Amino acid sequence: MISSATETIETEAGTARVTWHPAATARLVLAAGHGAGGGIEARDLQALARVLPAHGVSVALVEQPWRVAGKKVAPAPKTLDAVWRGIWPALTAPGLPVIAAGRSAGARVACRTARELGAHAVLALSFPLHPPGRPERSRAVELLNTGVPTLVVQGGRDPFGRPEEFPAGDFRLVEVPDGDHGFAVPKRSQITQERALEILTDAVAQWAAPLV
Repeated sequence: MISSATETIETEAGTARVTWHPAATARLVLAAGHGAGGGIEARDLQALARVLPAHGVSVALVEQPWRVAGKKVAPAPKTLDAVWRGIWPALTAPGLPVIAAGRSAGARVACRTARELGAHAVLALSFPLHPPGRPERSRAVELLNTGVPTLVVQGGRDPFGRPEEFPAGDFRLVEVPDGDHGFAVPKRSQITQERALEILTDAVAQWAAPLV
């Protein structure tokens, strides 16, 4: 059972919700937003909430207003960014450095706003480098311009961008073998689903350790 506390925050696009998974003695906050096709129940976000508090990292899982309201379709990127700016004061309220994080669309939000908001670092889970089958529509510029230490964790068979498709840049990339966009691995994989998530959480914990 994950110990957690929830708060709601009013933003210009509606009510957002933050679920806190606090570390007993925290040195960092990792604030993670969800993607456009799901919420904070995503396996990678829940794995981080289970594991990171033991490493001194409090985890704040952020739900955008459209999810809180029960809507099925995410709004435009500029609205997602505006909400992230609106909840940022609550994320910095503990007085600790904040890692801006997210999966998929949430990773893009974290990348686009990191420099402006003073994020300590960026964690991009399943960064959607391009729409499936459309590599010419690259979003690499968002990832390359965070201006802060950046870690990408990417599934080896993610249709939104396989690890080998990423350009060289000032970021670290860790591959989850056989993982899809949600880090699910097929039964024929040489690693289990549990091991796939361990690779992800171990990579994040090791990367975050020297950040402060």
